[in-house]
Amino acid sequence: MATTYRTRFAPSPTGKMHVGHARTALVTWLQARRRGGQIVMRIEDIDRPRVVPGAADEICRDHEWLGLDWDEGPLFQSSQNEAYEQALSRLEAAGRVYPCTCSRKEIAQIASAPHGDEGPRYPGTCRNGVTKPGQPSALRFVFDDPSPGFEDALCGAYPEGQVGGDFVLRRADGIWAYQLAVVVDDAADRITQVIRGADLLSSTPRQIALYQALGYPVPGFAHVGLVVDADGTRLSKRHGATAIESLREAGRSAEEVIGLLAHSLGLTSTHAPIRADELVRSFELTAISRSSFTWNPKG
Repeated sequence: MATTYRTRFAPSPTGKMHVGHARTALVTWLQARRRGGQIVMRIEDIDRPRVVPGAADEICRDHEWLGLDWDEGPLFQSSQNEAYEQALSRLEAAGRVYPCTCSRKEIAQIASAPHGDEGPRYPGTCRNGVTKPGQPSALRFVFDDPSPGFEDALCGAYPEGQVGGDFVLRRADGIWAYQLAVVVDDAADRITQVIRGADLLSSTPRQIALYQALGYPVPGFAHVGLVVDADGTRLSKRHGATAIESLREAGRSAEEVIGLLAHSLGLTSTHAPIRADELVRSFELTAISRSSFTWNPKG
C-alpha cells in the first residue's frame, strides 16, 4: 500500500503572515492537492516570549482567505512538551546530549571557532564538562562529522560536511530549540515531504541527524526561493506593508495576490488574478522557479 503524501504549514505566530510565507504556503498547498495528499496546520509557538496574542488565529484566517485550506489541525507545538521530553531522554540515553554553559557571545569570541553559514560553529568547549558549573545550561546534541548530505527537490544536491558544530536542543531558559521540536513534530505528524523557505536549507543536515538518531524515517525536502525587497533583503514580519492582512485591507483580492505569487513562481505567464485551485491540474513542483523573487508592493 502506497504511503499517503503528507506535508504541513508551519507558521510561527510572532507576527502577521507576509507574502514570503504565503508564496511557500501556495507551493505546499499545490503540491499536496496535486498529489492527492494531506496538509497539517501546525502553529510553531514554542518560543513563548515572542508569540503575539491573536497572531495564530489571524494567520489561519489569512490562509483561508487565500484559499489554502488544510486537513488536520491546527496543532500547537506548545502542547507537545511531553513528546520533546521523551525524545530528549532517548538521545541522552544514547550519549548524544551534554550540558553547555557557553553564551553566544563567548562562542563568537573564540578565535579558533570555524564559521559556517549560520555564524561560528560551536567548538565543543563543554563536551567534557561545563566551563561554568552551577550556571543554567543549554543542552547540545553531539553532531558527528561529516554532516549528512541530501537531495533537495528544488535546490539539488546538498553535499556531506557542509554544516558542523554541536547544536542546541533546549536552551538554558528551558525553551525547546527549533531543530528538535520540528523533527519530533514532523515524525509524529507522519510528514513525507517538508516544503519551506530556502533560508532553512542549512538546517536540514542537523534535522536529518536527529531523525537518524531517534530512528525516525527521514522525509523529503524542498526549499523554495525567498521573497526579498528591492535591496535583496529577505522579507520578514517586520515588513508591515507585505502582510497579507495589509494587502487585503488595501483592497487587493485573494485572486490578485495568488496571481502575483503564481507568476513569481513561473506557474503563469502573467500576474493576472487567479484562484489557487485553478493551478492544481498543471502544477509540477520541480518546474517552479528556483530563484528568489523581488516583491514590488505596487504590483
